[in-house]
Amino acid sequence: MKRFHVHMHVDDLAKNIAFYSKLFGVEPTRIESDYAKWMLEDPRINFAISTRGNAQAGLDHLGFQVDDAAELAALKAQAEAADMAMLDEGETTCCYARSEKHWITDPQGVAWEHFHSLGDIPVFNESAAPTATACCAPTTATPAAASSCCGPRTTAAPLNLAARPS
Repeated sequence: MKRFHVHMHVDDLAKNIAFYSKLFGVEPTRIESDYAKWMLEDPRINFAISTRGNAQAGLDHLGFQVDDAAELAALKAQAEAADMAMLDEGETTCCYARSEKHWITDPQGVAWEHFHSLGDIPVFNESAAPTATACCAPTTATPAAASSCCGPRTTAAPLNLAARPS
């Protein structure tokens, strides 16, 4: 079963944790110094906020979290059948989790993440440099040379992320 995912960049983590905890009626399921996540069942959503990445508060990316590899493969096949440009990161780490994921970008430049979580990790991202500024959204549209904070950086052309705050 799919779970809708929203990741927002915030400028004040504590203030936003208080706000969203009141909005959702529950405390986050995970809190770190730069990140908080709510895994809600009604509505079924993975809502995350972080102070990493964008210089301006707002939408970082959207996505679907799936329960198993078969669901992820189905989303990937659907995107490929629709001839959507895709960044396939495979197994990676980001946002205090190990996961398998791929990305697509809508016509407005909003990044969409499709992922299957494989487990928690104790750091935001095991493979990124400590000075990484992006969250997990990809920075390039070329799948062969693509990257994000979850993988190695490249000098390939950036994604059109005009709809995302930067």
